[in-house]
Formats: sequence, C-alpha cells, structure tokens
Amino acid sequence: MARRLISPAAACQGCGLVKAGFLGVVSPLHYQRLPSASSKRGSSGNNYSSSRASLTKEVSHWTRTITKPSLSLHSSKFLSKRTSCSVATEPPPAATEEPEMDLPKEIFLKDYKKPDYLFDTVDLEFQLGDEKTIVTSKIGVSPGNEVGTTSPLALHGRDLKLLSVKVNGTELKSDEYTVDPRHLTILTPPAGVFNLEIVTEIYPQLNTSLEGLYRSTGNFCTQCEAEGFRKITYFQDRPDVMAKYTCRIEGDKTLYPVLLSNGNLIKQGDLEGGKHYALWEDPFKKPCYLFALVAGQLECREDSFVTCSGRKVTLRIWTPAQDLPKTSHAMYSLKEAMKWDEEVFGLEYDLDLFNIVVVPDFNMGAMENKSLNVFQSRLVLASPEAATDGDYAAILGVIGHEYFHNWTGNRVTCRDWFQLTLKEGLTVFRDQEFSSDLGCRTVKRIADVSKLRSYQFPQDAGPMAHPIRPHSYIKMDNFYTVTVYEKGAEVVRMYKTMFGVSGFRKGMDLYFQRHDGQAVTCEDFYAAMCDANNAQLPNFLQWYSQAGTPTVKVSSSYDESSQTFSLKFSQEVPPTPGQLLKEPMFIPVAIGLVDSTGKDMPLTTIYSDGMLKTLSNDGQPIFTTVLQFKKKEEEFVFNNVSERPVPSLLRGYSAPIRLDSDLTESDLYFLLANDSDEFNRWEAGQVLARKLMLSLVADFQQQKTLALNPKFVDGLRAILRSTSLDKEFIAKAITLPGLGEIMDMMPVADPDAVHAVRTFIKKELAFQLKDDLLAAVTSNRSSEAYAFNHDSVARRALKNTCLAYLVSLNEPEVTELALSEYHSATNMTEQFAALAALSQNPGQVRDEALLDFYSKWQHDYLVVSKWFALQATSDIPGNVANVQKLLAHPAFDMRNPNKVYSLIGGFCGSPVSFHAKDGSGYKFLGEVVLQLDKINPQVASRMVSAFSRWRRYDETRQALAKAQLEMIISANGLSENVYEIASKSLAA
Repeated sequence: MARRLISPAAACQGCGLVKAGFLGVVSPLHYQRLPSASSKRGSSGNNYSSSRASLTKEVSHWTRTITKPSLSLHSSKFLSKRTSCSVATEPPPAATEEPEMDLPKEIFLKDYKKPDYLFDTVDLEFQLGDEKTIVTSKIGVSPGNEVGTTSPLALHGRDLKLLSVKVNGTELKSDEYTVDPRHLTILTPPAGVFNLEIVTEIYPQLNTSLEGLYRSTGNFCTQCEAEGFRKITYFQDRPDVMAKYTCRIEGDKTLYPVLLSNGNLIKQGDLEGGKHYALWEDPFKKPCYLFALVAGQLECREDSFVTCSGRKVTLRIWTPAQDLPKTSHAMYSLKEAMKWDEEVFGLEYDLDLFNIVVVPDFNMGAMENKSLNVFQSRLVLASPEAATDGDYAAILGVIGHEYFHNWTGNRVTCRDWFQLTLKEGLTVFRDQEFSSDLGCRTVKRIADVSKLRSYQFPQDAGPMAHPIRPHSYIKMDNFYTVTVYEKGAEVVRMYKTMFGVSGFRKGMDLYFQRHDGQAVTCEDFYAAMCDANNAQLPNFLQWYSQAGTPTVKVSSSYDESSQTFSLKFSQEVPPTPGQLLKEPMFIPVAIGLVDSTGKDMPLTTIYSDGMLKTLSNDGQPIFTTVLQFKKKEEEFVFNNVSERPVPSLLRGYSAPIRLDSDLTESDLYFLLANDSDEFNRWEAGQVLARKLMLSLVADFQQQKTLALNPKFVDGLRAILRSTSLDKEFIAKAITLPGLGEIMDMMPVADPDAVHAVRTFIKKELAFQLKDDLLAAVTSNRSSEAYAFNHDSVARRALKNTCLAYLVSLNEPEVTELALSEYHSATNMTEQFAALAALSQNPGQVRDEALLDFYSKWQHDYLVVSKWFALQATSDIPGNVANVQKLLAHPAFDMRNPNKVYSLIGGFCGSPVSFHAKDGSGYKFLGEVVLQLDKINPQVASRMVSAFSRWRRYDETRQALAKAQLEMIISANGLSENVYEIASKSLAA
C-alpha cells in the first residue's frame, strides 16, 4: 500500500540514493532509526481476551444525543502551540451512555470466512460542515453465495452517530437492528438482492487519530487503510468486499473550492447558500480501504503523460499555493514511474486522470487510493535549498511505490489483511527496482540490506517476531512493519533470483491475467510464479508462515587431486514466540568462485543431492550460479576447479539470512579488493568491521587499551583512494556498521561500550586518514547548480561522509572547515551534512550552529522537523534533558505525526540516550506514550515498540524498562494499538 513506514532518520540523512516507507515503521524507505511498528504474530496459544480484564478501551463511541463540547484546559494548551501543520485535538462528544468496555480481541488467519453478503455498488454522499459532516451511503447488497443466506448483516462502525437506516427504501424499526460501539447489525435482511441506505453524522474536526475523515489545516482528508472507513459510515470494512463507487461531495465553495474523490469527475456545479458539489465515479471495483476524499483550498501543478497505447493522462499534484514550486521533482518522479512500469512490466495506467494530494498531518508516508494518492508533505515537497538528496530519493521511491500499487494492490488486492505483504512486499520490491534503475543499483541494494539488518532482523529476533504473513493480530495498524514490507520484498526478490528477469515477468503477467479485479492470497502469487515457469519450489511457502531470520553456516574444502571444491551448508531458524520448532527454508544462494588473481572462475558442473548438474548459457561461460539450499544440511561440489578459490557467497544478498562462513580475514580483505560483485565487496568490509568492533567492545569491557588493526585502516585507505569505484559506493564502504547492528550480535547488548568503540574507531580512522579525507572533501566541492542525478549525489555523499569523519577529531582547523562548508552551502544536502558533523561535539560551536539553522528555517516546518531529528538522535551526554525541553518548543506539536517521528522517534533511535543507565530515557518515553495514546494510538504504538527488546540489556536496564511497560499496560483507557505491543513486549 502506499502507507510507507516513516522514520526520523530520513530527516537526518543528507546524502545517498536511499528510499523512503516502515517502519518504516515504515517507508522512507530510508526510514532509519524509528522503531518499527511492531506487529503481532501471536500464536494460537495466546489469548489476549483473558489477559487483562481491567483494560479500558476508547470510549469515543456514540449513537444518540451529541452536545457541542467546550475546549478543555488540555486542549487549550495544545492549541496555543498550534502550527501550520496540525489538527484540532478537542475530545469527542461524550456518549449519553458510556458503552460497556470490551476486551482486546485477537483475530486469527485460520478463522477467515468469506463474507455472507457482497456489496456490488456503493453511492456515497458527503455534506461537509465545520461542526459536523453528514454521510449518506446507498449500498447494493447481494448474497455472498449462490444459495443465499439468512444470517444477520453485521457492519463495522466507530465514532459514528446513526441517524437512520433503510432497507429497500423503508426505515427500519428499532427492533430490526442493533447498534453497539463497534457494529450496526441488520437482524433479518431480505433474501436475495436489496438496497441498504444508512445516514450517519461524524465530526472530522475532532478526529486526532487521522483515520477515516479528518481535518488537516482546514482541509478535509481521508485515510481508510487499514480500518478507517468504519469511522466514516457503517460498512463491511474488509478488503474482500469490492464494489464500484460513486461519491457526491457538497461543501462551502469558499472554504472548500476543490472537491476530490476516486475515479472520474462526472458532474459539478453550484448550490444555494454559497455551496457547490462534485460527483465522482470510479469505474473499477475496489475495497473500501481505497476510498478517498479531499476537500479544501488547494492549487495544483498539472502535467500529462501519454501511455504506451496513446492515451493522454492528466496528472495533478494538489497542495497549498505556497508549496506548488516544491512539487516539480514529485511530478518528474510520477512520470518516470509511469514510464518504467510500462517498460519493465507492461503495466499501463487505466484512467485519464491521476491526482496526488499533499497533507501535513498523516500517520504514514502515503496512501495509494485509486487515482487519488494522499501523501505526507515530506514525501512530495522538495527544493534544493530545503530538501536533501535523501529527501529527493525518498520522494522518487515513494511516488513510484504508490503509483505501482495501481496494479499491485488496487487492480489485484488482498483477500484479508493477513495477506498485506502480497501487495506491500511486492510493491516495495518494485519501487526498489525502480530506484535502482534510475540511480546506482549496488548502492541501492546496500541501503536496502542495511535497513533490513538494522530494523527487520531485530524485529525477527524479538517478542514481536512474525512471518511476512502473520497468523494473528489484535490491531491491524500494528502490522505495517519492516517484516511485512522489507522482508516481504526480499521474498519477492528470491522469485526473480531463481527465475531470472524473463521468468519473473512471465509470473507477473500470469498473476494479472488470472486475478485482475480480485482479492487474493499469497498462495495465488506463488502459484502464478511457479506455473508460469513450470517449476516447483519445495518448502518456499515457509517464508510466508515462519518467523525468524535463518542462520546459514558454510564451510569449504578443496581437493587438489580431483580439482573439486566443496561447500557444506547448514541452516537453523531460531525459535520465535509461538513457533519453537522450525522447518528448513528454501534459500537461494548466488555464488561465484574467485581465483588467486582476483578473477571469477568459470563454473561448469555442480554435484549435489546425488545429481550432477551441468551449467551452461548458450555456450557462454557462467561465473555466478544460484544454489537451491532446501534442507537442514546440504553439500555442493564444484568440478573442474583448477586452484583453491575464494568463494563469493550470497552475491547481491540473494536471501534475507545471517551468513556465517569460514572465510578467513585474509579471504575477506581479498574479496574487499577484488570481488566482481560490488555488493559483496562492501559486505566483506562490513564483516571485517563487525568483527573488529566486537573484538574492541570485549577489550573495552575488560578495560584494555584499544588499538586499531593497521590492515583495516589500509583497506579503507585503498577504497578511499580508488578512482574506479563509484563515489557513493566509496561513501558506503567507509561507513562503519551502526550501533544497533553490533548490539544485535552481542549476548547482552551494551550500548555504552559499543558507542565508545565506534567513536574510538571513527576518530582513529579520521586521524590516520586525515590527508585522504581532506583531499576528498576538497576535490568533491562544486559550484554548479544543484542537480539530483547520480554523479552529483555520489559526489556530495562522499564529501559529506569524509567531513563527518574529520569533524569527529574536534580540532580547530576541521571545525572551521565544517563551519565554512555550512555557511557556504548552496543546498540543504551540504548545509545539513555540515550541521550534522558540527553537532557531534557538544559545546558553543554546536549550540550556535543549531540556533543559526533554526533561525534561518523556522518558517519551513519540514526543515524544522530535520532540526528536531538531528538533536533527538544525538549521542551527546545529557541529551535526554535536551529532548525533554524540545517538547515544549513552540514549533513542536504532539498532534503532528511527522514531528513526533522526528523528535520522539529519533530519540528512540539513539541507543546511548534512550538506554541511559539511569532509566531517564525509558521514563521519558513511557510518559510520552501515554500522552500520545490519547491523541493518536497508531503513532503511540510505533513509539512503544522501542521497548520491545528490553530483555536484550543488562539487569539494571531490564528492571527500568520493565517498570515503564508495566506502567503503560496498567493505564486506564489504553488503546488496543499500544496494548498489543506493550503486553507482548512485557510477556517476552
């Protein structure tokens, strides 16, 4: 879907073609450092309905008399800090009768049943108003099966006031239906086809959850995925109920001159009393989660695209007038995505109009509503002076992602929400490929794998571990995770690895041929891939049902007499909650053999599982092959190997696993210098760096003197001096693994020790490579106008990475150098990178630079979010207190998700500050989570997930974190979103 998971690190990254998305939470999909929105992969043995009888739920449900509320003191305080990107936070009207508190209910994939009733047509009418909005839905209902049904028709609903309900034009009596806080049930519907009309009253101006219909900076906007449509009207809010929609919108013409919905504009006109209307029709069947409505004071950038069949499509990006100049890159990205999807997958856009709307208040990154995509501002608006290369790359990727959903998500959608990876994993893979083709494929692959390791691997190893298709959930919103998205994309990538480009395309073609206009399952995609290639993939479906990251061990041996080289593989999938015993996975391992001169050796035959396989490619030599590792243990023997090779394992990262090989340190340095697979060159350096860092952490913990391996320094010096390597690749190759990646490899995570070691290595490298780093900064300056292309991005990436190393020395001359770069920068990428470098070192220079930056950019809330994130992610001593003070900053607003992700999510991504030994970081987050939960449970649940791996730390930290989880779980009125994650974390 379009709801890419967001993290604040995106705001801090000034270089690199990285992509927006989840975790995330999401995606962008360089969304680093925000704890992923941990989703639940509950086992059948877990029963949350009995685990906490005292849990109180949101009580903002009402079905009778509504009284207009007055502002509370709490609301007034927030309104005094209201900025240009916030929504009102008044409490909803109190119910006349408090509904009975219900318990969290766990929903299981195994319990899926087809709907008893189908909806064929849905005609919606909205009468928008400042105080209330009236929604009328007219639904054509038919039985869900040929024999019909006598079952009641149960409709979902939340925060709705029911005004009337009619069947075939006759208003129902009170004993013919029931209403509770979550459902409207028609007790005895007519047999056969009938018409249902429901009128509800809703209050978008009070809706701080940003689900359903809400107000953002005076404009109306919807967000219906996953279960927001039930906050608009009573409905079967499930993705397998697909219908054709019309939507009539009425509103004040002065306040809401633009009225948008899905599909084609059929009619519009003026009404009495200064109002006007617009009627929209979507000719394609869709589930209700793809419904969208936007109304407000917006202007558009208009362009067009001519499809491969010659149709002209009008393209419009809607935003407040002052932001129109910042939409040119988004329009470029949209046109490139449309062109790419035609060329690579043969997929043509199917309507004559495509709209994108930009809003400042949005829970996720973007939403792929049919023909009316809604985006958070940060993922559309860009100008060289206010957006970084990372922002430009994120926009490219997410614009592509949402557009690609038109086929992978909209035309073919999910049968149920457990199948979310069917559309999200597939579409993430597609946007990764799109960004790779428009940038540098190796660098993009490195960025995607780094995100997987930093965020998905820890989720796979924690209490929130779940397969890419979870087995159960309490709150669906918790399932927009790096596992479903990024690991899901890796599973899709494995099909391409095994079947090749043409085979993957054949599988995609068959998938659309079979399932266009349907709501389907992951098995349907698997079957299309296998059938199109006349292949079988034994135990491949384990990737959809089995949680955890497989660890693959590889040992090698060479027999000189027979000229054979053997690789023995073994795999183990660790136990995860609810899945203690695991079956072997189907793991494709791309491999090459490198000879003593650094050249790839031709591969002729492989013996495995009692069979000899001849490798051929139309008479051309093969240098990389894919081994299908399917058992717990397997051996592969290469014949005609003239000398002992160095194996290049898992080329291109062909499977999402942890690899443990018997490659020696000398082998790794050899691959770092020679491997033809650039990803594996980078990987060899990362393995060396991880081993070095873990060794020095042990030394630090034993209070030994730290010393850097000269060979490691020489290896990085050689890369830095290379004139043949891509500059962005060099920037990636000389960047050390993050703190989280190293802590994840330790039996007991020690953030202080890892931080101390990483700081030591960085400074030591800066000291020993100072001349080379200075030369790189100097040689990569440019006075040319900003351009977002790979060469320019790569130049800036290398310059900024080298500058950050140098400033870590905290020497006067390099500080002056960074200040000079900061003041002379002509674009945000270089200005922000210089600021980030200066902010490493506490003191007057840092404080003055941060103050200067804010004074320059306080008028631009997107840049201010970067400023918040930079301070939040800082590891300087005492930063907990600094972040606490920033909560009271006039530019911060707890109701705006982007600012919460930047400041609070960014703070969670600083291991040193969040895991402060005195527990101050935990206490800070615990208090904020409870405050957020009253405003926006979705955002609160993403924050609380930072606690999920509390057992990975020492006993002191465990006790402090546990106390906060217990405090959260005992809070009165806790949302299901936060309860699900906090309770599972506590039970780990």
